[in-house]
Amino acid sequence: MIICGLKLTHDGAVALLDGDRLVFSIEMEKIANGRRYSTVSDFGVIPGILADFGYKTEHVDEWVIDGWDGDVDGRVALLDHGEPVEVVVGPYRESAACPDLARPGASGEFTMGGQAYPYTSYAHAAGHVASTYCSSPFAERREPSFVLIWDGGLFPRLYWVDPKTGVENLGELFPVLGHAYAIAGHHFGPFRRPTQSPTVDDLTVAGKLMAYIALGQVREEAMTILREEFHRTFEGDSAPAVEYRRAVGGFGSLFEPSVPPVHAFYGAVRERAERAGIADEDVLASVHHLFEELLTERLSAKVRQHRGDGPWNLSFAGGCALNIKWNSALRSLPLVREMWVPPFPNDSGSAIGAAVLGMIQHRGLQAIEWNPRLGPRLSPTPDIPDGWSARACAPAELARVLYDTDEPVVVLNGRAELGPRALGGRSILASPIGTAMKDTLNRIKGRESYRPVAPICAVDEARKIFEPGTPDPHMLFDHAVRDAWVARIPAVIHLDGTARLQTVAPDDDPLLAEVLAEFHRISGVPVLCNTSANLNGHGFFPDVASAMAWGKVDRIWSEGTLYQRTGG
Repeated sequence: MIICGLKLTHDGAVALLDGDRLVFSIEMEKIANGRRYSTVSDFGVIPGILADFGYKTEHVDEWVIDGWDGDVDGRVALLDHGEPVEVVVGPYRESAACPDLARPGASGEFTMGGQAYPYTSYAHAAGHVASTYCSSPFAERREPSFVLIWDGGLFPRLYWVDPKTGVENLGELFPVLGHAYAIAGHHFGPFRRPTQSPTVDDLTVAGKLMAYIALGQVREEAMTILREEFHRTFEGDSAPAVEYRRAVGGFGSLFEPSVPPVHAFYGAVRERAERAGIADEDVLASVHHLFEELLTERLSAKVRQHRGDGPWNLSFAGGCALNIKWNSALRSLPLVREMWVPPFPNDSGSAIGAAVLGMIQHRGLQAIEWNPRLGPRLSPTPDIPDGWSARACAPAELARVLYDTDEPVVVLNGRAELGPRALGGRSILASPIGTAMKDTLNRIKGRESYRPVAPICAVDEARKIFEPGTPDPHMLFDHAVRDAWVARIPAVIHLDGTARLQTVAPDDDPLLAEVLAEFHRISGVPVLCNTSANLNGHGFFPDVASAMAWGKVDRIWSEGTLYQRTGG
């Protein structure tokens, strides 16, 4: 059974399951330097993507489309080879019209190249649940897991997923959409806006905000204000709170008026914080802590209510699962035995989820066969442009280049990563030893000076350098840097003394493991800087030519070849 999953809206992607094996998931932003969050704007791109992997549209047995904003169904407008079309899809989450996440919320036909193809569509939240659980170690072991989903247009919702009994909806934790975190940045600090949008029009703020809060401190005065205004606006018995809960149900931020009340909440917080003399960075640090407090306390209460103290498996997905500090706080809860966050927790994994939902109808809740490097292949670079040279370069020699030159190198190797994190296939690597390297990497990428650079570390060495230093191959948890290593790897330490660690084992990435091992041998440090290789606001570089045209580094390593600027 060959099933093609489609995510047509932002973070658009095409994924293919052949049996239980994920063949690929191609995100639109990773094609030809596409813009971040690109949609599938035209069905005409799909046959070419299939052909790149030896498939044709007639090979596909089932087409499954991710749901979108709406409580009964969603509507997606796009093109078919330039001609406007509209597709009716499932709603954003389960509802009276679609009570069961495991059943389709819509079905019909879409046209591609003038030919009609039947499809089914499930609720958007269902795709998150399916992709997260079925990619987890829990599914491999046939174990149940709680699955927490919180994305931009959704209230945080908890599910119990058991391969024997199916999916049980345990309801919301609190009635606030995930975009509320980023919206805080529009009211405080360097992202503050003089006027506010009724929709969320900047998806980049959340990641920047997570870095910026290291400049502030959690203040109890701010927490008191935030708790009081949160209750008054969203959960209390006041007329605005009652009306909010009547009008907003977490069915997508484009479907319902969920954003203006969040602006009102932060407006009230700002007014009180200014009177109290609380700095913006402290307010933002406290906002982060408020949501962490709500997540951990409400999740703990709901888990105990439904299953007891545990400990239990926990999976987390949705865009909010990219918040490494929340992930670490959840993982540290006594009732969590093991925690899983896939490398594609946001909507970049929704096409995978759609395909998995189709598979579940035939095979039940089971693990899929996958790895994190199933994105696009590198496009060839047949001609070396003037001003560049090329020569063979083994991984061990690449480590020597990184150490001797103390300059960053773009590394493009194999297929691209799934999801938003560069894990060594579309990365810029550099030595972490010099204090200036973080500033260098932020400068060439056009990023703010307070933004951190992530470390990659040999998995066997991680516990010596980081706390907890557990194996985290997808860069999705927070780790403190141990005191003895602070002066040795300054380029990868955030302002608060933490790091977004990626551990590397030989089985994860043999080439990257070899580079790390050699760098360790010659420097005594089993760590490198790692940041994504891409144009600002775009997906990963699709080829060496793009990195050359970018021109911000003098060396590019790809598939055993070192390209070096000659100055010509």
